[in-house]
Amino acid sequence: MHALAAASSASPSGFFAYLVVFFLVGLGFAGIPGIASAVIGGAAVLASQGELNIAGVLVAAAIGAEAGGLLGYHIGGRWGRSIMAHPGRTPERRQRTVAKGEALFRRWGRLAVFFTPSMVSGIMRMEFSQFVVWNFLAGAAFVLSVGPAAYGAGRISTGHTDPVSIGGLAGGLAIAASSFLLARWYLCRRNARRAPGRTAHARAEGVIRPGGCIRRGQG
Repeated sequence: MHALAAASSASPSGFFAYLVVFFLVGLGFAGIPGIASAVIGGAAVLASQGELNIAGVLVAAAIGAEAGGLLGYHIGGRWGRSIMAHPGRTPERRQRTVAKGEALFRRWGRLAVFFTPSMVSGIMRMEFSQFVVWNFLAGAAFVLSVGPAAYGAGRISTGHTDPVSIGGLAGGLAIAASSFLLARWYLCRRNARRAPGRTAHARAEGVIRPGGCIRRGQG
């Protein structure tokens, strides 16, 4: 946050600040946890105070997310397993991360891109063309939910109650909720395709929800 504020005041246009957003979000999507959300949220709050332009923040973050994801994918594909198995700090934690990622890919397929480091996609040898699309979707959903919500919250916290401020907060939350529902729908459809007999039985018993999800405790 302080680094972004300093960068935004380094030049009249604050261009360097957008490069910082691009770089740090890229590192986050390449595999360093916790950076992307903090940077996007912090930059959006600065934009809400007039220090940056929110459109520039969102564009820089979206491009950084895609570039960082592609970098993490290639690192994972080439050196991922050796990096995770390399002696050093927290090797068990790194190996657990890979194991959990592999389990998610087996259960969720391409949807796992939303919830695992991009290096895991490379380690799992996900088809590159598919990863490009799903990484873009994950980055867009993340940026367009965190960014506008933080921007709207920043403006509302300083007394602005105009439609732009309220709409930014509501829009970001709506995109987050919609992404969750779409992800759940995709997972239900995937499970239905993988187990058509179980789904047909559940449908006949009347315990299947719209979208193909079987109610818990049934089937």
